[in-house]
Amino acid sequence: MKSVSDVDQPDRRQWRAEFDLLADSYYEQHKTNVAITGYTPDYFAEYKIADLAESVFSMGFAANHIFDFGSGIGNSLPFFRKYFPASELHCGDVSPRSIEVAQARFPGDETYVLIGDDIPLPAASQDVVFSACVFHHIPQAQHLHWLAELRRVTRPGGLLAVYEHNPLNPLTLRAVNTCPLDVNARLIRAGEMRKRALAGGWQDPRVDYRLFFPSFLGALRPVERRLGWLWLGAQYRLTARRPA
Repeated sequence: MKSVSDVDQPDRRQWRAEFDLLADSYYEQHKTNVAITGYTPDYFAEYKIADLAESVFSMGFAANHIFDFGSGIGNSLPFFRKYFPASELHCGDVSPRSIEVAQARFPGDETYVLIGDDIPLPAASQDVVFSACVFHHIPQAQHLHWLAELRRVTRPGGLLAVYEHNPLNPLTLRAVNTCPLDVNARLIRAGEMRKRALAGGWQDPRVDYRLFFPSFLGALRPVERRLGWLWLGAQYRLTARRPA
């Protein structure tokens, strides 16, 4: 009888090969695709890390060890350095070429791990695990596996932060449906992601919507923090804790 891992192998090989092929052109393709918003990929990358830092530090939460799950070509890396300068960052991806590109773009002391059937990090070794627009690329039958793996590497009481595209936002749908990078993507509604986090063993999952205004309405951005309940945000943030 085949194991779940055996059954998933073709999907994982395809996933790895796809991102290896895209790694060298990823940034420019992403830049073209988000141009309609008036922002750059760097804006969106910094937005998420700044948002994560605000949440982490407002809770008085220790973030000595952070894992970036699906770190890709390193778009988040300079902003982890900016907002979490004292933290030890582990970057993990399924694509060896993406890791090479990230290391060339942003040389530094971060630790990189190549993800295979699991995450090659010790159990309970991370204070915060972070994922930015990764789960919509993972076959949905594998979501519980990866949520459980993320829980395994997180210390008791540690934090999960997942940022995903919101399929209820029409601009997001347009961007994803016209993006070569997302040809195999399948977006997940926030409520479904919350259910999966619970099923993956996470505690008290909470959803907050983010990114409501394109650049020409940038003056309204300070209002966004009051709109976390509004399901029209272009993305959402799911946070949860590993049970103590």
